[in-house]
Amino acid sequence: MENRQLLFRDHAILRMSQRGISEAEARVALDSGEIIEEYPDDQPYPSRLILGWAGYRPLHLVLADNPSNMDTYVITAYDPDPNLWEADFRGRKQL
Repeated sequence: MENRQLLFRDHAILRMSQRGISEAEARVALDSGEIIEEYPDDQPYPSRLILGWAGYRPLHLVLADNPSNMDTYVITAYDPDPNLWEADFRGRKQL
């Protein structure tokens, strides 16, 4: 992520704790991650959905970039629900 500082929002820390996702797992997933959706109109900053892997565990992470100070915020992280996502966790199932 270039020279950006990665910051975990309070919401992300709370939800990760509830979901049993450690900061270390989130960082590993981000290191191997790929953008699967982009939300350019999100406020206050454009965001994106990342699919990454922490070992054999797929994780989705929502990140937002603050262009004025080069910070990247982790908004939330979760285990993708196989009932809602395709087998590769990259696309949403048509319901």
